[in-house]
Amino acid sequence: MFSYASSLKLSPSTTNIFRRQFILTNHHVLRPPMSSTSNIICMPFDEIDNERNKQHLFDLYRNPETNKISVSKFLKELKNNGLQEDDPRISSIVRSLRNEGIKSAFERDDIELDREKFVSTLDDKTHVIKKALKNQMIIPNWQEFISEIHGLFEETKIYENGNLATYIPQLARSDPNAWGLSICTVDGQQASFGTHSSPFCLQSVSKPFTYSMVINEFGEDIVHKYVGQEPSGRFFNEICLDLEHKPHNPMINAGAILVTSLLKADEILSDRFDFCLKTMRRFAGDSFVSFKNSVFLSERETADRNFAIAYYMREHKVCFPEKTNLVDTLDLYFQLCSISVTTDSLAVMAATLANGGRNPLTHERIVSNQSVRDTLSLMLSCGMYDYSGKFAFKIGLPAKSGVSGDMIIVVPNCMGIALYSPCLDQYGNSVRGVKFAEKLVNKFNFHHYDSMISTECDKIDPRKNRKQLKQINLSTLMLKD
Repeated sequence: MFSYASSLKLSPSTTNIFRRQFILTNHHVLRPPMSSTSNIICMPFDEIDNERNKQHLFDLYRNPETNKISVSKFLKELKNNGLQEDDPRISSIVRSLRNEGIKSAFERDDIELDREKFVSTLDDKTHVIKKALKNQMIIPNWQEFISEIHGLFEETKIYENGNLATYIPQLARSDPNAWGLSICTVDGQQASFGTHSSPFCLQSVSKPFTYSMVINEFGEDIVHKYVGQEPSGRFFNEICLDLEHKPHNPMINAGAILVTSLLKADEILSDRFDFCLKTMRRFAGDSFVSFKNSVFLSERETADRNFAIAYYMREHKVCFPEKTNLVDTLDLYFQLCSISVTTDSLAVMAATLANGGRNPLTHERIVSNQSVRDTLSLMLSCGMYDYSGKFAFKIGLPAKSGVSGDMIIVVPNCMGIALYSPCLDQYGNSVRGVKFAEKLVNKFNFHHYDSMISTECDKIDPRKNRKQLKQINLSTLMLKD
């Protein structure tokens, strides 16, 4: 029988770690031992049903001396791979463990369960546990990746320049020192830093989600009869239209107001808002999404510019659909801007876009793949106000910012990143948000065209596991003169 302890003289705890890793990565070549327990361990996950999957997990993490499993160590292993305690895919498992008398499964080290109790706590969602423990998540080396992200987060904290948005009184009272960041991958791996649980209003970051809802309902042909797809080259709240007398794109105020007019236009205002709020919550996987009435009232009372934009568009008859109620449209627009989130919940919303419109935690489809493709295209070209061109050139990722200081970055098919720091630059973008984005693509090969220079730069690809990285490095060395 293979033994790391006998060959390397390692401690029992280290031996157990190697044993688990060896089983996970070499189960396809191990010969089945005599015992049925070991036979379960050696079987590939994909070839066993859910019940045997549970048995496999127990045998993989059981203490050989007590023949029991340490609950906290098992759950910490999941957490080390990015799965959080409140993840809806494992939350029922955590609740079941607590029903066994555990007050905090993540903190105590002395709770052990026998086979029967452990297996009974697991539900039918063991596939995500399997995926995490087999290092098959989109970011396989999660702790290394998060350590790098934390370093970038701390480096960005030093940027204290910029100004608060003062034209909306409630936003002018924001804490200028607030700095929060959250990440959610398309596999539901999550991590957060700083003021990640402090609520703030979406403001213009609501625009891509609103646009995706409308595109999902009507399709691009109908929607873009009313709004264009080009960067405006103007400030985000400027009173101007394109040569066809349409707003330039849905990511600036004029375009977003028009897109809002299409949202459930046949329904009363209260029902329209309920639909939008519920859809935002679905984007967030039912994590924190609320509404800040004081910001809504403050914004409406100081909305002369947005009213001017709306009336200017109404002057051009081709802008709004027939029978559009302008006051209701503006009220709904202000309400959407006043929806409040945290970076934790916003990261899940961004990850839903990264995942093609399917929420990575609930697996519910919120909008179609086509809607997401159109949304990300406009975020890339128009999402960062009048800095959009430079951002697309330097960062090469779809993003959207808001004057509250929030910002999302989408790495398609990989992750969503949410940031919050209310001090803004001259373009209306979060100073720290933009700086973090620059550091992110300098460290990792997330830029849309980094694959073109993969052999010429030292950027990290966190989507590769260690074995793949070693093979790539070896191939690169062999190709060099």
